[in-house]
Amino acid sequence: MKILKTNQNEVDKKVIDEAVKVLADGGVILYPTDTVYGLGANIFNRKAVKKVYNIKKRSYLKPVSLLVSSKDAIPLVSKASLNQLNFIDKYLPGPYTFILKKSKIVPRHLTSGSVNVGVRVPKSEIACSLAKIFPITTTSANLSNKDTLDTPEEILKQLGCEVDLIIDVGPLKSGNPSTIIDLTGEEPVFVKR
Repeated sequence: MKILKTNQNEVDKKVIDEAVKVLADGGVILYPTDTVYGLGANIFNRKAVKKVYNIKKRSYLKPVSLLVSSKDAIPLVSKASLNQLNFIDKYLPGPYTFILKKSKIVPRHLTSGSVNVGVRVPKSEIACSLAKIFPITTTSANLSNKDTLDTPEEILKQLGCEVDLIIDVGPLKSGNPSTIIDLTGEEPVFVKR
């Protein structure tokens, strides 16, 4: 396991390049978002996504959201309408996950067979830079149904295992995962924070 320390407000190209290589090779990383630390894997690598589920001790029946590099990438992974994209535009980048109808490129192993997918574009240059080549998983780095923690050290202790690479920017004090907004119905529904 490798730990790369950096600053949340500055994107270090070497750190990003190394993390993307780990993701491309099927590894799992611990990375900062604008809310909490997340577990990242290449969404197209079934084994890597399975690793994320196993690390979190998460049911395979529960979908995992994905992170894309910008709002412009949302139509690649979803069937978002123009109205939905206009709605999303008011909130992103930011601490929100939008539930949308998935596009054909989103693998079933990520969504547990659902026709929907959670899509996130955080207000974190580091997180968005990690997803420039391919979307990555974005799920809080904690055991399922346990508290989210502030530092990589606390997180690794809770998880009881190692990830392949950690991008450490120090404590993230938000403590709250992103707000989920379901856009699959007639009206937007705020699911949870």
